[in-house]
Amino acid sequence: MVSSVSLNQTANCVISTTQLKGLCHGLSWRPSYSFITDTHNKVPPIKASVATQPFPLLKPPKAEDLASELEPADPDFYKIGYVRSMRAYGIEFKEGPDGFGVYASKDVEPLRRPRVIMEIPLELMLTISQKLPWMFFPDIVPVGHPIFDIINSTSPETDWDLRLACLLLFAFDHEDNFWQLYGDFLPSADECTSLLLATEEELLELQDSNLASTIRDQQHRAIEFWEKNWHSGVPLKIKRLARQPERFIWALSVAQSRCINMQMRIGALVQHANMLIPYADMLNHSFQPNCFFHWRFKDRMLEVMINAGQRIRKGDEMTVDYMCRQKNDMFMQRYGFSSPVNPWDVIQFSGNACIHLDSFLSVFNISGLPDEYYHNIIAAARTMPTWSDGDVPPIPSVERKAVKELQEECQQMLRKFPTNSKQDQKLLDSVPDARRTLEAAIKYRLHRKLFVEKVIQALDIYHERILF
Repeated sequence: MVSSVSLNQTANCVISTTQLKGLCHGLSWRPSYSFITDTHNKVPPIKASVATQPFPLLKPPKAEDLASELEPADPDFYKIGYVRSMRAYGIEFKEGPDGFGVYASKDVEPLRRPRVIMEIPLELMLTISQKLPWMFFPDIVPVGHPIFDIINSTSPETDWDLRLACLLLFAFDHEDNFWQLYGDFLPSADECTSLLLATEEELLELQDSNLASTIRDQQHRAIEFWEKNWHSGVPLKIKRLARQPERFIWALSVAQSRCINMQMRIGALVQHANMLIPYADMLNHSFQPNCFFHWRFKDRMLEVMINAGQRIRKGDEMTVDYMCRQKNDMFMQRYGFSSPVNPWDVIQFSGNACIHLDSFLSVFNISGLPDEYYHNIIAAARTMPTWSDGDVPPIPSVERKAVKELQEECQQMLRKFPTNSKQDQKLLDSVPDARRTLEAAIKYRLHRKLFVEKVIQALDIYHERILF
């Protein structure tokens, strides 16, 4: 879907504190939010906690424990939301241990027709197009400002995150800019789980050399960019944006985890743009989301719409899937989290053993397993080497041999780790105040082991109940 929008390049996004208070005065109702993406949005932007379904190997928290950890958003959060006629319908923000989340303020029924839950003025967003002529929005960068030269030195196709990080830092420095206010509600460097902020010791805790190497390359790229553009000879107006590399890396992590890639039409020109959209980036991720989201442009506003995939009760969190069909290592690179119930995670088997797909699925189709466990079994089936010959049944002895071979290879994978899942869980429980990046690294390796254990468990059940 190509949305149509007319951008006024002379728009001014400067908002003074006095204007802000005046706009907020007399408003008593409180907004709520959720987020949406269209079919072109391959990788949504949002950075937040991971909402997952209960997993047999992990004890889920009690409902009353979760409720006690949620706090209403600070009133100032809602005040700045009304700037430029920001509007939201049927949702509210609550703050939990992992940051803000979006919750339904009334029951939402699953309907075919999408409903608008938020209207966001274009001038509140940070936007940069990928093709020349560049189109910034809002037009907050004065012509001739050296930030133009820095952004111009980047590649529009590969350096979208560097470009957005520069715009974000400039917005924080621009007097009375909206993002100076909104920045108070973004995670600080200590609260971010992005591995860009991880130390070398924390990268080793991943117990994944490939992922650690990828993150090191990204960190090196960020530091090189900072050293090139924030050297001692640059003007003060650039130097003060990021006096230390840690400041730039933090902005880069925000850009990576909250960016939305959107296609828009500006007159006759179709542009692909990278955008930071306030408030919409507060919607959290789940591998079993209860919302599907998309958007459209209308009258210089971005309308955020959802289709509820199931009934959402008042007080339930509204969640979406950030990236479809991506493994945990990709989620760690982009957002700094992983999950033991990611249905698209895989195991790289190296042997020749294969199980019969039709027989395997038949076993679990008639076993009467709980829904959440059945979901995990099907996810495990997706990663195992299989064969299928229609109505030709496998030989039982051969099938059982294949099961044993696959289980043994899984056991070998677990033995290669320096720690097991129980030790990882014990370590997490013993350091409740650990850095967020360290916690994310330990959870990642724990989730990898839990996934392998889940496959072993599925093969055990299949071995006992093979049907021919």
